[in-house]
Amino acid sequence: MSPIQTQFASVERADFMDIVKQNHYFSEFGLLCQILDSVQHGVTILNQQRQIVYINQAMVDAAGLSDKEEALGLRVGEAIGCQHAYETEGGCGTTEFCRSCGAVKAILIAQTGRANVQECRITREATSPFDSLDLRVAATPLGANGDELTVFSVTDIADEKRRQVLERIFFHDLRNTATVINGAAEILNGQLGNEDPVSQMLNWASTKLIDEIDAQQQLLAAENGRLQLNFTGVLSVPLLAQLAAMYRVLAQDKKCQVQVALEADNFIMVTDEAVLSRVLSNMIKNALEACRTGETVTVGCRQENDEAHFWVHNPAYMPPQVQRQIFLRSFSTKGNQRGLGTYSMRLLSERYLDGHIGFTSDEVSGTTFEVSYPLRLSELNVQRPVGEVLVF
Repeated sequence: MSPIQTQFASVERADFMDIVKQNHYFSEFGLLCQILDSVQHGVTILNQQRQIVYINQAMVDAAGLSDKEEALGLRVGEAIGCQHAYETEGGCGTTEFCRSCGAVKAILIAQTGRANVQECRITREATSPFDSLDLRVAATPLGANGDELTVFSVTDIADEKRRQVLERIFFHDLRNTATVINGAAEILNGQLGNEDPVSQMLNWASTKLIDEIDAQQQLLAAENGRLQLNFTGVLSVPLLAQLAAMYRVLAQDKKCQVQVALEADNFIMVTDEAVLSRVLSNMIKNALEACRTGETVTVGCRQENDEAHFWVHNPAYMPPQVQRQIFLRSFSTKGNQRGLGTYSMRLLSERYLDGHIGFTSDEVSGTTFEVSYPLRLSELNVQRPVGEVLVF
């Protein structure tokens, strides 16, 4: 009889009596079983052959099994009902489709001693019509009773995936509409000339609308750990001058001014210009919103050794109760459903640009926000966002 073939993971299976012994080892810990059964996510413990030796109640329910004993000796795909689990004699993990399966890959990586998280898409054949699952799976090595095992947990992320698709469609359609409006505004401005205040305002407003759409899309990507950085050389003073010019229309509405400090250092830094611009834009916008008629917002920058420092000053004073909450996600001095500006400044700076942001505020000097970054940012500087899915 020829050996069973595999196109990915091993086909070997443990003796069922060994599986029963391993199951008894965990089942004897009544408190452990109660804790695992109280968890809302599916949890299994797997042997070296990727077979289930323990399963919690949430996983039993999710897989549609009659009881925990039914799962013993099965592999995860077999228990869940993956359409590829029984395509070959080797079972779950041994078909060509298993090469792309996040569950199998996470388990194999955990068996090398490294915890791993993957996304996994499974189509269940046992349901009608076919039931497609979007899962986040985590595999962690476990040594117990002399055996090398794997703790394998499953989280349903179908709602998260649907939301991401809807967000992507929403932002795509919204930005396309805003781009059409902006194009029409530019044509109108060209026909009427730069002296026409209505066409100028329409052109500025449509450009600002596109910028705000991009800002919200960027913030969502940053929070989800999916913001991609593009490193380029950036000149500090020209960047500040460009941003100051962009916000002069808003400043004129408030009868305020935006100016670049004369003492600003002009230097080159390597960073993501779009993300840096977003942070500095929010700093300028927040400063303008705090200004009273006739006041001036001043922006500047300086180089200190291998660090780039940017600052934005306005004459207003922030009371202590505002200072204590300034970087919280939903806090705002302007009412509910606001407050993403300072939150995003910190999120983008510290999570993605390896920076640090802070502020000083007193009744005499006003308020200054300052952010510092490495002069040369690279992938080595950037910390991986908490909760980001590792893709192998």
